[in-house]
Amino acid sequence: MKTLTRKEELILLSILNLQDEAYLIAIQKHLSQALGKKESLTSVHLPLSRLDQYGYIESRFSEATAIRGGRRKKIYSLTKDGFEALFAYKKVSDDLWENLSKSTT
Repeated sequence: MKTLTRKEELILLSILNLQDEAYLIAIQKHLSQALGKKESLTSVHLPLSRLDQYGYIESRFSEATAIRGGRRKKIYSLTKDGFEALFAYKKVSDDLWENLSKSTT
């Protein structure tokens, strides 16, 4: 299993939060709000491409809408491997935080 970067973790969490609205611009806006600073589309698109190569996400196209000039959105979702990688990352992080609190008391 590939190790996730912090940005990849945040993108996977954003996809989970956004569910059927997890497309590039929505993910970028979600991350920008969560981090309190504007994230560029490139800073989201590149990790999305890596996550797709790892097999952690999959995509499908939404229906075309008149609002978008007949264009479709590419909607992302986590695969089983993506869930497993995300929860493995969480476990490592939780363990490290727990060990930190034990060493400071």
